[in-house]
Amino acid sequence: MMIAATMLTASVSAQNTAITANKFGDNWYMGINGGFASTPWFSYDDAGNALKFKGYAPNASLRIGKNLTTVFGLVAEGTAYFKANEKSSLYTKTFVNATNVSLLGSFNLSNLFGSYLGEPRTFEVIALGGLGWTHAYGEYSKYNVISSKFAVDFALNFGADKQWQIYLEPNIVYGLQGWGGGSCNPSDNGMKYNFQTAIIGANLGLNYKFGCSNGTHNYASAQLRNQAEINSLNAKINELRGTVQTKDGQIAERDNRIEELEMALDECKKKPAVVVEEVIKKEETVLQPIVIFGQGKSTIDAAQYASVEMIAKYMRNHPDSKILVRGFASPEGNPELNQKLSVARAVSVMTALINKYHIASDRITIEGMGATDKLSEEIDFNRVAMFIDTTKSKQ
Repeated sequence: MMIAATMLTASVSAQNTAITANKFGDNWYMGINGGFASTPWFSYDDAGNALKFKGYAPNASLRIGKNLTTVFGLVAEGTAYFKANEKSSLYTKTFVNATNVSLLGSFNLSNLFGSYLGEPRTFEVIALGGLGWTHAYGEYSKYNVISSKFAVDFALNFGADKQWQIYLEPNIVYGLQGWGGGSCNPSDNGMKYNFQTAIIGANLGLNYKFGCSNGTHNYASAQLRNQAEINSLNAKINELRGTVQTKDGQIAERDNRIEELEMALDECKKKPAVVVEEVIKKEETVLQPIVIFGQGKSTIDAAQYASVEMIAKYMRNHPDSKILVRGFASPEGNPELNQKLSVARAVSVMTALINKYHIASDRITIEGMGATDKLSEEIDFNRVAMFIDTTKSKQ
């Protein structure tokens, strides 16, 4: 018991990580084993002298155990020794010569000295030792003795979750009070380990490990974090929460802006279209492209050349067409300057058609219309140059 307590303490201190599946119902297993054992009884020579270790007995065991830690466990085992020949018999007429029941401590030496790796190793070495009770079914005498068993399991773990374990077990069972006769009385021989009362055997066994609460059939390692790491993670979480709140505010602000724009768009859709009869006469053929100018500018922006190019293409496709370019200015500012600005804008468009797109100058005329607010309610859309096909316009 002292050795067991020492091993239990060592196994706990050897674990650097938390272990899961350590409830009462976890880490139980059941198994069977069988083999042969050399027996110290009960053959005699012609002179009547006992012949030690001349017999052998096949045996079979049923075992149930629980691993209390990754190193230490408890095992209850019942073993039956069978009659194989007269040298192994207890002069019994029964097929079973003796039974032994033991309570053993198991010590996983691989985990004790190599630490637990999160799952069982494929190959492990496990030591067992403890006390038991042996009952012999002798024909002439039936007796009970205290026994002690020691064994080493050379185990292989296999299966998808390593739930199966096959092992080879050399073992020795001592009769601490002898095996019969007067030696059964502790007052005669005392309680001692005597090699003359030892049964030496080798067994082959198979264990099945039942499922655990962690979803496996064994112990599993849980990741541990120190307090500094936890504090760092909490700080990161708080930082991310702040970022999320900021983003939520930005999204809400943008949603409000979208709502405002949608309302403005609805209002614009409800307004009737403006027809400017004062600027564009109904009988004129106004071509769709227009050139928009910046405030106070008469130069053509690069983006507006697409409209000029469309007019040039139209004139090439209609070689008899002639174009009137009308320039306009928005109403803000001095009227005289706006008049000049409207003419300058028409001139810029005419120059582009002639120089850039090679349209004959005699096919183009210009007209400065001055300031107007009749083309559009949007002030910026009044700073334009428009195109009229005079060959199609009614005279």
